[in-house]
Amino acid sequence: MLRITDHIAIADWEITESFSRSSGPGGQNVNKVSTAVELRFEAERSPHLAPPVKARLKRIAGRKWTNDGAIVIRAEETRSQLRNREIARERLAEMIREALVAPKLRRPTKPTLGSQRRRLETKTQRSSVKSLRGRIGEDEG
Repeated sequence: MLRITDHIAIADWEITESFSRSSGPGGQNVNKVSTAVELRFEAERSPHLAPPVKARLKRIAGRKWTNDGAIVIRAEETRSQLRNREIARERLAEMIREALVAPKLRRPTKPTLGSQRRRLETKTQRSSVKSLRGRIGEDEG
């Protein structure tokens, strides 16, 4: 069981882990021991997540989201299989926590009458300044 918040916990049947040989440094250890962890979370079928949370999670997961609605996370940072497992689980938990936060609704506001008047006033001032920059004709000078 993976605890996300005080109210939400992911059941073990929703998560599958597979282990493979890790790439990168580690000498002989890399060739012998399966330390890389591939964690698969069946997000679409999860009864613990509400539909809006699943939609946000899909957007956050990006390429990690598969066509059948699962999230695949691969961790191979350390030489320890146990530590890589913890890293993968923590990444998943962090992703779900981020999806739980609903974005703040943006309500468009109208500009105040005073701000509209100030804007128009500065426009007329700029216009008068720019009109004085023209060429001086024969009849003017």
